[in-house]
Amino acid sequence: MGKRVKHLDMDTWLLAVLVLGVHFSCSFGYHEGTPWCAPIKVKNGQVSCRTPRGEYYKNVMGTRCKIHCKKGYEIVGHPEVVCMANKRWSGNYACREIRCPMLTMPANGGYKCSDGSYFNSRCEFFCSPGYQLKGDTAVTCMSNKAWTGRHTTCVDIEPPAIHCPSVKDKTAEPGKLTVRVHWDTPEGRDTADGTLTDVILKGKPPGSNFPAGDNKIQYTVYDRAGNKGTCKFSIRVRVRRCGPLNAPENGYMKCDSDGDNYGATCAFSCMGGYELQGSTARVCQYGMTWSGNEATCAAMNINVGVRTAAALLDQFYEKRRVLIVSAPTAANHYYRFQMGILQQAQCGLDLRHITVIELVGVYPAQIGRIRHRLIPPGLALQIRLLLQISHNSYSMVLIDKHGTDKERYAFPVTASELFTLIDTFPLRKEEQKLQQESGQSCP
Repeated sequence: MGKRVKHLDMDTWLLAVLVLGVHFSCSFGYHEGTPWCAPIKVKNGQVSCRTPRGEYYKNVMGTRCKIHCKKGYEIVGHPEVVCMANKRWSGNYACREIRCPMLTMPANGGYKCSDGSYFNSRCEFFCSPGYQLKGDTAVTCMSNKAWTGRHTTCVDIEPPAIHCPSVKDKTAEPGKLTVRVHWDTPEGRDTADGTLTDVILKGKPPGSNFPAGDNKIQYTVYDRAGNKGTCKFSIRVRVRRCGPLNAPENGYMKCDSDGDNYGATCAFSCMGGYELQGSTARVCQYGMTWSGNEATCAAMNINVGVRTAAALLDQFYEKRRVLIVSAPTAANHYYRFQMGILQQAQCGLDLRHITVIELVGVYPAQIGRIRHRLIPPGLALQIRLLLQISHNSYSMVLIDKHGTDKERYAFPVTASELFTLIDTFPLRKEEQKLQQESGQSCP
């Protein structure tokens, strides 16, 4: 078997080469201290050499040289070389400029460098319109082939733009409390990628009816990054008003619309037994004043001095209902009983606009009476003749506001029976509504 060859380390190998080289050089004329290898020159670097015996020349055989590069450069090849017997250095060497890896281009942005990716090059980042840098604005290539700073990105942080319309103040039309308002829906604009969500409305949409006051409208839009743009505006609606009117004392007032707004009409009427004086209706005008004159209700003055029964009854037309109670004498049992019932039901009579006329006795001794006012005998006789009421027996006749003979009674009736009948009259339904609205009722 062959012997195993031991591997030599570098220094031992170089020593062997030098020994052989010396032997070789002696054979071919080499003298100690004579330059042997080509002088070492390193661009962008420097060399530190050590000769075997301290010779003057730094390129004699056996000289050992270390390569050092300037800052920003790195050694390529062997950092240490030896001048060998073959007049060559033991390895190649060079100083190459340090280069950092290529930077990643940020999405929606870019960068600009002073010297590419080489050492000490400064690269500044920028973003497209609508985007803003997140991270370092600039990085520098370092000697360790790494860039300073952190990862830089371009983010969309600018909210989208949206502009709301300008809507002039509105005034409600006559008889209305709202105004229909139209406007164009605003459109948003994104300065980044132009992608927007739908516009979100807070408030009533265009074409809606807006009530009096300050109506707030808000539009909101989002971009793809979630940034929010908002605009707001107000729709001011004015309702012209004249100020509320009051119902006349002993009367009623009924107004349409909202009671005192421009175009509203208020109609007036009086309770039974009262007559309206002034305007029957008043209208709220554009100048915020009421038309017509103030309405009042004056107590009804019955003229018993008229010459005919028809003239007397005409005074009640469309104002009061008339209940005529007739008896041959004041001692008549039915008469006394009926009048007792009516006296206890005076509130119900007033509420239903009923005037009681009493006819008692036989002509020429007969008398007539409307509460405390006496009716002349001749006029009382005319009433009996006109309505065909007998003076020989008890009788009661109910006449409505239009002068119609509605019911006749030969016997006394309770107030409840009488009122139940009257409450079925069509005109009475409207009276009840007005009385309920004004809070009129009997205990």
